[in-house]
Amino acid sequence: MPKLKTHRGAAKRFSVTGQGKVKRNRAYASHILTSKTTKRKRHLRKSAILDTRDTPGIKRLIPYL
Repeated sequence: MPKLKTHRGAAKRFSVTGQGKVKRNRAYASHILTSKTTKRKRHLRKSAILDTRDTPGIKRLIPYL
């Protein structure tokens, strides 16, 4: 069997936790920040766990992470 290639775009956006869950960053935190509240911007800084229904597809893209 040949080695699998890691999808580099996915590798930069997702990481796998010790329990095997996929961690992601939140969207909407890059520009037009003046119209967003401080509380909302602070919440967007924190990472989130990917939904379990999306996890198998992403894990296929990052097999060695």
